[in-house]
Amino acid sequence: MKKFNVGLQLYSVRDDMAADFEGTLKKVAEMGYEYVEFAGFFGKSAKEIKEILAKYGLKCISVHQGPQPFVAEGEAIVDFMAELGIKYCVIPWYERAKLEYGTPVWDETIALFKKYSEALSKRGIEMLYHNHDFEFDTIDGETIFDRLYATLGEDILNPQIDTCWVHYGGYNPSEYIKKYASRLGVLHLKDFSCKALGGGPAYALIDGDGKETAKPTKEDNEFKFQPLGMGRQDFKAILEAADASCVHTLIVEQDASVDRPPMEAAAISRKYLKDTFGI
Repeated sequence: MKKFNVGLQLYSVRDDMAADFEGTLKKVAEMGYEYVEFAGFFGKSAKEIKEILAKYGLKCISVHQGPQPFVAEGEAIVDFMAELGIKYCVIPWYERAKLEYGTPVWDETIALFKKYSEALSKRGIEMLYHNHDFEFDTIDGETIFDRLYATLGEDILNPQIDTCWVHYGGYNPSEYIKKYASRLGVLHLKDFSCKALGGGPAYALIDGDGKETAKPTKEDNEFKFQPLGMGRQDFKAILEAADASCVHTLIVEQDASVDRPPMEAAAISRKYLKDTFGI
């Protein structure tokens, strides 16, 4: 297996970052993470961030930053990211209604994504999109996810596949990694537990009487984020697929940790990758 870079999405430890920015990054490095992915900059300048990262031997390969500041403020946010020296700007979420193919707002979304990508590309930054589960809803027999990348070529937008949400959406994350193997550089590793999956082909839209039913909520399905190795993900298959793809960086993310402090969960995930896969 190739030697992957391993990073942490700092949204996982956002409260710690807000309370002690530098101290949290120091602990993240001590856990064995080499890379970080920011989700917010906590009032720090790009210069300050770079100095702190260098102090602890960390690299920032990517940030989660949607196009809203770009719309509101122009290229100031692009300049900030370029100064930070990131390689990837990742749209972390986008409203489902604005991703529905065949609507006027879809055309507006595509135009905005193209404009944002062009501004980033001029500064040497590649634009990615981070999925949730709703992108695996189908419209006219095609998932929103697939339609997005069929519409926008790899010169404009590429995926940052979140393996949790692919799986919870009812699809096999390993197969999606294989499907987009040539367009993937940064992959999100995320584990979860639940009573039932929430969508996709694993979910029937009719009940026993043939009547349409609503999708169950995450609460109905007892959905819970977990440290890596403590949920239902098959990481052996996921990493084998990543190994055969263009993925070079694995980003650990846990959106919420209810059973233990987020920093402890992040440390468990890092240890799992090292102990189980030698990564």
